[in-house]
Amino acid sequence: MTPFAIGLIGMACLFLLLGLRVPVALAMFAVGLVGQSILNSPTAAMSNLAADTFTLASKAELVVVPLFILMGNLATETGMSRKLYDAAYAIIGRVRGGLASATVIGCGGFAALSGSSVASALTMGRVSLREMDRFGYDPRLSTGVVAAGGTLGILIPPSTGFVIYAILAQESIGRLFLAGVLPGLLLLAMFVLTVMILCSRDPAMGPPGPQSTAGEKAKAFLGALPIVGIICLTIGGIYGGFFSPVEASAVGAGLVIIVGLVSRTLTLRAFWNAAQSSVVTTATVMLILIAAHMLIPFLALSRLPQELGGALAGLPLPPVGILILMLAAYLVMGCFLEGFAMLVLSMPIFFPIVQELGIDPIWFGVLVVLTLEMGLISPPVGVNVFIVKSVAPDVPLGTIFRGVMPFWLAMLATLALLIAFPQIALLLPDTMID
Repeated sequence: MTPFAIGLIGMACLFLLLGLRVPVALAMFAVGLVGQSILNSPTAAMSNLAADTFTLASKAELVVVPLFILMGNLATETGMSRKLYDAAYAIIGRVRGGLASATVIGCGGFAALSGSSVASALTMGRVSLREMDRFGYDPRLSTGVVAAGGTLGILIPPSTGFVIYAILAQESIGRLFLAGVLPGLLLLAMFVLTVMILCSRDPAMGPPGPQSTAGEKAKAFLGALPIVGIICLTIGGIYGGFFSPVEASAVGAGLVIIVGLVSRTLTLRAFWNAAQSSVVTTATVMLILIAAHMLIPFLALSRLPQELGGALAGLPLPPVGILILMLAAYLVMGCFLEGFAMLVLSMPIFFPIVQELGIDPIWFGVLVVLTLEMGLISPPVGVNVFIVKSVAPDVPLGTIFRGVMPFWLAMLATLALLIAFPQIALLLPDTMID
């Protein structure tokens, strides 16, 4: 049997294991270890496992993962994320659909803290769904906007999606963070525009909230000022070249702790809960990365990426056509696979094609992460949809999926804009980092 055939069988086994709900990391471990043992030797496979695990765990740039996750969890425990929502609600809650728009803005702000879509959807769902229900919002809009707004967590930096892509593609985390700023703001604006269009077509979907006085608006704005300052300092510090992403993560986490202690909202129990959650999330991310480094050598030995990449690159299509074809594959995979699983499975196959075609890897990274976001609200998996369902158990799953479809179309329009105008993603990294 040829190595290529073994590679195809290995990938078929991997998808079978994923279909049987075996955890992604364990499935990749099993296929990578057995595949390397067959194509090389069991001794070499075990040697790679030991060496790759130590090498990956020793990467200093991965420190950004636990620190940014800790920063987001601390912001949740101390109520800072709620203050972001309160400020947005006080300013635009009076207009029709204002609560939904405030939720999008709150998700964007929380995304700049946590870097996690699941955390953004869960946190903002707990904060905003009860309020929108109280004011008579249509469940399609309220649940849809939370599920879609939560996806901003892996596009607006700091983003764990960008960190994993940077590790797999050996690209700069700082450049990727900067590349995600303008696309993230564009997507946020597209979500707000979607809310406005939906509420203009059917005013009953998002009734206006109560009028806030000038004093209430000022109080809400001042309450959110510390966390807004932390966001601007961490992202602005990277943008201005004052510190690296690793240093920015430490600065951000440290400032959240200081603000929490000064305001007396950070108790020992809150810190323990945030730390415990951060450890679990970090361990999950690291396990997936280590498993990916077991799978990649097996794929290389089987020559599966080279054969499939050569076939794809040989199609009579221009580079943009092949790019769109790869993104379409991500959209299809997003209906069945979790985002990080798609990233680690596809990069060994797609990234060599990207390099061969001369496509900017930073631009490609932004497009891929945005496409992964779309998978988070695509049926039948739609991780963020199930997160919202856990917060709103009385809302049928079909209602939530119908609610996210207008926002899915907004994401597709944003993806088209980024393909047509790459400088939206490349402007900041090209002008601020040599």
